[in-house]
Formats: sequence, structure tokens, C-alpha cells
Amino acid sequence: MSSQTDLPAPPTKSPDTGRATPLDRVLSLIERAGNALPNPVVLFSVLFLLLAGASTALDLGGVSVKVPGSDETKHITGLLTGDGVKWLVENLVINFATFPPIGAVLVLIMVVGLCEKTGLLETLMRATLARVPRAVLPYAVALIASQAHMMSDVACIVLPPLAALVFKSAGRHPVAGLIGGFACVTAGYAAGFTVGSLDALYVGITQQAAAVLPAGDGLDIHLLINYFFTAASSLVLAAVGGFLISRVLEPRLGAYEPAGEESEERDLTLTPVQRRALLRTALVVLVYLAGVLALWLPEGAPLRGEGGAFVPSPLLSGIVPVLFGAFLLAGLTYGFSVKQLTKAEDVTSAVTESVKTMSGYLVMMFVAAQVIALFTWSNVGVLLAVKGAALFDSMGVTGFWAILVFVLLVSCLNLFILSGSALWSLVGPVFVPAFMLMGMSPALTQAAFRIGDSATGVITPMNPYVFLILAMLRQYEPDAKLGTLISRLAIFVVPFMLVWLAILGVFYGFDLPLGPGADIGLK
Repeated sequence: MSSQTDLPAPPTKSPDTGRATPLDRVLSLIERAGNALPNPVVLFSVLFLLLAGASTALDLGGVSVKVPGSDETKHITGLLTGDGVKWLVENLVINFATFPPIGAVLVLIMVVGLCEKTGLLETLMRATLARVPRAVLPYAVALIASQAHMMSDVACIVLPPLAALVFKSAGRHPVAGLIGGFACVTAGYAAGFTVGSLDALYVGITQQAAAVLPAGDGLDIHLLINYFFTAASSLVLAAVGGFLISRVLEPRLGAYEPAGEESEERDLTLTPVQRRALLRTALVVLVYLAGVLALWLPEGAPLRGEGGAFVPSPLLSGIVPVLFGAFLLAGLTYGFSVKQLTKAEDVTSAVTESVKTMSGYLVMMFVAAQVIALFTWSNVGVLLAVKGAALFDSMGVTGFWAILVFVLLVSCLNLFILSGSALWSLVGPVFVPAFMLMGMSPALTQAAFRIGDSATGVITPMNPYVFLILAMLRQYEPDAKLGTLISRLAIFVVPFMLVWLAILGVFYGFDLPLGPGADIGLK
């Protein structure tokens, strides 16, 4: 995304009265607090130093912790000791190279980026939205937006303006499409029945966090541990989002009257070349998926698990390579069909550009990997988990009430730490093992984190895409202010959070699996 330095600063006073409103004061407070936070790399570096000092002090004090449910006692080992220095020298590179999110995220981002560079993802959205009936349009936008995390942050750039154009062509208010599309992308960001690099990022950190406890070694933690939950959530959130766009947001906007000079609109209809390319791509991917199923479904198939089991199985543990193949074939087929790709060098360039965008992520993950590894090696993670579980228990906060408190905590932190990977790296190593000690599976903790990590991101000025949407909004409302935009986006936060919590409550109450082989509780 281009720099936002040319955008005006957020308003601190109401444009109508000239006086600061409660909303303006809250927004200013959030902005100041968020600006006071250091860069995630610095944040993790400081955390590493604090953890090094704390672990050493606990080591010198002879602190140990008994793991509930076992006879094992773990002693805290300090980093600033002879053993600690030796461990760091021998494992600094290994901690980073073996950090689970890195490989899976990079593998997927290469091929998802290829699909984005060739125009396949945008064309798919245009093909889906262009012919939707007027009355159904808000629900279609919300449904597509709730699957958009597959596209990563590209969804925040591509989908909202497309939704605005489709709304306008259907005789509806384009601002409702713009704001509604962005709200559903962001507030429901971690939902969906699509799978992408976000899922790989989450599950990699979850694996590391669960490994803090001995019970985590035997758990089958794979990419799809939340799939049933996220797929069901995306359908319900689409209905809620469509209702909010159609019945709450759009009526408040009034009749649309073009103001000023609007940017030139693009024709949303697909060219014959694009239609043929989409059809060819769909056929290739379907043949590929049929081949994958043929290697999994029949009795004695090589992708079956031990004893012929579907779950766990090599297919689930190897879902990242399977998805890699699907995205690669889709990107290549479409790219060569529309002539966006003409030679091998074009493919290499598209993939390389996608990986370049991840350089900042890799630097952050290098430091985060050291922090999480130190949590595990020093046994400070076990200590915090045991003490945290005991605190929840002493307060009477157990079961789903503990999950509710955790979601609220994450949703507040998400106002200041917008990066899902940074936030999950901070809270995962503490709460995954803490909830395991309370009998709850890592899949449940990760599902709860998805809710808190998504719902409030749409209203924080720390989200750079909020300012991008503000710039787009001014194409239709030249005098629009940040407070106006935030107030319109805010209507999605509480309904999305409550409905999403209710869905998780249904899974919890009826003890439904959150994904293949991923139960609510530990067995």
C-alpha cells in the first residue's frame, strides 16, 4: 500500500460544533496509546530482554513449578547463566529456522501472491458480485468479505472499492458497499471456509505454545483445527453483516447524490478472455482436487492415516503442500490464459514480489521465535500457565467464562497491536498452556483468539487501511471525517463479537469438534 502521509490527521473535534465529542476523545486516546507502542520488532526485543532477566532471577531464587496432573516438577532456568548462554548460542538459528509459521506462511504467500499478481483473485470477486440481484447484494458482499483472509491484506484494498462500484451500478448507495465491505473483511477477518496463510500462521504459533506442556507433545495440531468453526461462522456472520449493511448502515446514509468529481469507474463485466480463463482455471483445479481425494478416500489410499483413519492422516498434516498445488495451478492457468504470464521469468518475478512483501514479517518472526523458544526452554511459560490457570480458578472464572474473558482481553489489545501474528505470539504462549491445564484444547484457545483478533480491528486508528478507506470515502463524500467513518464502522463490532461468541458457545455447549480431530477439551 502507498504511504498515507498525504492524508490529513484524524479530527479531534466535531466538525459541526468545533468541540471535542466523547467519540473524538476516545479515538484520540486510542491513537496516542497506540502511537506510544514500539514497533513489533522492538516490542519483542524488549520482551526477550525482560524474559532473560526474569528467568535468571527466578533461577537464582530456586523457583520451580509442579505441573498439575503429573509428578513432574520443572525448575526455572535462567538465560543469563552459563547454561543459558550455551543454549542461546547453539539454538539461535535453530529457533528461527524451525519456527512453524515461517515455512507454511512463505509457501502459501508465494502462490497466493501469484494468483493476486495475475489478477485471478480480483476477477473472481468481480465475477461473483457483478450479477448478484440488488436485494441480495449486501449479503453477497458480506459473504465474500468473510472469506477474504485468503487474500491477506490485499482484500482490504481490492474488495471495498469493488463493492462500492457494484452497489452504485445496482442503484444502491456506494458508500454502503465501501464501508460494509471493509467492515466485513476486517471484523470477520479470521472467519471463512477458505484456507490461507493466516491459518498457517496461527497454527504454527499454537503448536509452539502447546509444546510448553508435556501434554502438548501428543496433540495433532494441524492447519484445519478451526475449520468447522470458521466455516460455520462465515455463513452466520455474512447474514449478520448483510443485515447491518442493508437495514442499519444504508438507511442512515440517505439518498446518494454524486458530489464533486468522482474517480473514473471501471467496467465490472468480464471480457470473453477472462471468462474463458476462469472456466479453464476452475476445470484444472477441480481435476487436481479430484486427484487429491482419490489419494485419500479409497480404502488403502496413501493419504489415509494409520489403520486407514481419515483423521489424523497425512492429508491433514500435509494440507499446506496440497493448497500450494491448488493455488499454483490456478495462478499459472489463469495467468497464461489472460497473457499476464508469458514466460517462466514472469512467474518467478510474480512469486518474488510476493515474498518481498514478507520481509518485515520475517524480521519480526526472528525475534518472536527467540521469545517463544525462551518461554519453553526456561520453563517460565509453564510457570505463567500454571499461575494463570490457578488465578482464573481462584476467581471462579473457568470453562466458557474464561474463554469470554480471554476474548475481551484480546479485543482490547487488538486496538493497539493490530498485527495478528504479533498479538498471538504474545498471548498464545501463556493462554494456550493455561487453558490446557483447565482441560481446554489449543484449538479452542485459537478459535477464541480469532474472535478477539478480528472484531475490534475495524475501529482502531492503528489500522492503516482505515485511512485508505477514508480516502476512498472522500471520493463520494469530500467532507467526510475520520469520526464519521469510525461511527459507521462501529455498528459492526458488537454484533459481530456477540454472534461469533454465540457460535463458539454452541460448539462449546454441544461439545462439537472445531475442526477435523480438534475437540473442545483435552482427552
